[in-house]
Amino acid sequence: MKRKKIFAALLAAAMMTSVLSGCGNTESASNSGGSTAGNSESSSVTESSSQTEESQAPADNSGQVEEQVLKVAAFEGGYGAEMWSEVAAAFENSHPGVTVELTVDKKLEDVISPGMKAGDYPDVVHLATGREAALTETLTKENALLPLTDVLGMTVPGENVTVKDKVVPGFLDTLATNPYGDGVTYYAPMFYSPCGLFYNAGLFKEKNWEVPSTWEEMWALGDKAKEEGIALFTYPTTGYFDAFTYATLSSAGGSDFFNQCMTYADGIWESENATKVFNLIEKLGQYTEETTVANANNDNFTKNQQLILDNKAIFCPNGTWLPEEMKDAPRADGFEWGFMAIPAVNDGGAGCSFCWFEQMWIPAAAENQDLAKEFVAYMYSDEAAQIFAKSGAIQPIVGVSDYLEGDNKLFYSIYDNGATAVMGGFAATAPVEGVNMLDTLCGTVNSIVSGDKTVAEWQAAVEEVSDKLRAAME
Repeated sequence: MKRKKIFAALLAAAMMTSVLSGCGNTESASNSGGSTAGNSESSSVTESSSQTEESQAPADNSGQVEEQVLKVAAFEGGYGAEMWSEVAAAFENSHPGVTVELTVDKKLEDVISPGMKAGDYPDVVHLATGREAALTETLTKENALLPLTDVLGMTVPGENVTVKDKVVPGFLDTLATNPYGDGVTYYAPMFYSPCGLFYNAGLFKEKNWEVPSTWEEMWALGDKAKEEGIALFTYPTTGYFDAFTYATLSSAGGSDFFNQCMTYADGIWESENATKVFNLIEKLGQYTEETTVANANNDNFTKNQQLILDNKAIFCPNGTWLPEEMKDAPRADGFEWGFMAIPAVNDGGAGCSFCWFEQMWIPAAAENQDLAKEFVAYMYSDEAAQIFAKSGAIQPIVGVSDYLEGDNKLFYSIYDNGATAVMGGFAATAPVEGVNMLDTLCGTVNSIVSGDKTVAEWQAAVEEVSDKLRAAME
C-alpha cells in the first residue's frame, strides 16, 4: 500500500479520542484527559522548570558538566499543566547541566507554530493527532518528524530495562505509532484510557457467579441471569460499539486483519473472521435488556448505564470515564465497579481491550535531538509515570497499576492481567456523499437488536460502504 494511503489510516485512528468522547458524555471524557480537553480559554505556562524547583541536583565539582537546554512543548489537556513542570524538574535533577525550557498550553499549536515557521522548533512535542489544527498530521505528511525506533532500544533513564520492554504490548504495533506502515515508529505512545465491559462486582459476589472469560461462559451466564430477571447486556448508545467492535475484530483475526478492516480491503467484511463478529453481536442482541434500544440516544443514554447500577443488566461497554460520569447516580446495595476486557472470539485467544492514547514526537528540525530522545525514553520511567499518575494521566507501561489506587487500579490493570491492547480506527478518505462507515457499522446495531434488520443485510451494507470508501482513500 502506498505511504499516503497508509498514513490516512493513522489520521482516523488517532481521532478515536474525539469519537469515543462524543459517544457518551463529552465533558466527562475530556476531563479524563483526552486530547480534546480544555480547548476553551488559553492558559499558557512557559518557563524554565529549574526556576520553579528549589531542590536541584548538587553540582558536580569533580568535572565540568556540559550545559544543555531542552525545549519541551506539551498540550495542556484535562490533566493540567503542573505535572509537566514536576516531570521537567525531575528530568533536570537526573541530568546535571540540563535546563528544560517548558511550554504548556491548551492551544499549543497557536503558541509554537509561528516559531516553527521561522525555523525555531521545540526539541520535543506532546501533541496528539486528531486535533482541529492538525499540526501533527501536517508535519507527518511533510516527513518532518524524527524516527523514534532507536528510542525503543534505549535503556529507560535510571532503570535497567529498555523502552520497548517497558511499554505495554500492542502499543507499538499500530498505525497510531507507525504512521507510514513501514514498521518505523514516529509517535511515542503517551497517556491512555482503556475501554471494556463494566459491571457490578458486588452482584457477582452476592450471586456467587464467576466472571466469564469466554463467550460461551457469557452466554451461560446470560441464561442463568435471565432466570432471575437480569439481562446480560446493555449499551449507552450504538456509538459505543466502535470500541467494542474494534476489539472483537482484532480478537477474531489479529492485528493484520484489523488493519485490513480499517483500510477497506476488498471483501474483508465478507470474510470468515468478520462474519464471526457480525454473528456475535447479533447473538448479544438477544441478551440485551429490552429498554436499551429506546434509550440508546444522547438524551437518555445514562438510563442504560443506570441499568448496571440497579442490577437490571450485567455488562455495559464504556471507557474509564464512566464511574465519574455516574458518581452521583443511585446504586444497588453492595455495588462496586468491575471492569473486564471483551472476551476472546476464538478458543484459546486472549481478551481484547480497545484504547485511545496521546502521542509525543520529535521534529526532524529539532536542534537537540539526542537529548530529546533521552527525554522521550524518560517518559517511560517509573519516576515519570508516578508523577503523571498523580494527575490522572496514565502511561502505557507494564505494571503501571502498581502506582494507582481505587478504581483506577482496577481499570488500568486490564493489560497487566493478559488483555491485548487494540488501537486504531478507520482510514480517512475524501468525502463520499451519503456514506459513513461508523453509522453503517455501529448505528445499525439498534436495528439488529430490535430485529428490524438481518445480519446478512447489515454485513452487505458494511461491505458496500467499504468499497466506496476504498475508492476514496486519500
